[in-house]
Amino acid sequence: MYTIEYTQPALEDLKTLKKHEQSEILDAVDAQLMYEPTVEVRNRKRMRPNPYAAWELRVGDFRVLYNVDEQVRIVEIQRVGEKRGEGFFFRGRREDI
Repeated sequence: MYTIEYTQPALEDLKTLKKHEQSEILDAVDAQLMYEPTVEVRNRKRMRPNPYAAWELRVGDFRVLYNVDEQVRIVEIQRVGEKRGEGFFFRGRREDI
């Protein structure tokens, strides 16, 4: 089992979302990342190199970007944003990834 930790930017990203969206994302993180965070499945994949994270979890229109430290079994949630078309939006602002 992995420990899940949230960075300060990820917590701030979550605060900008509606309560039901926050709950949906937090539930998905617990269900999807606690046991096999580095196994690619339909909603979870390795990302191309970018400044945020190595992995992406898809939760509806939202994306959870995270890194995994296999040695100490920690999943670190880096950012939480919305995917619109080809763009990522964090706290309502588009950022290129």
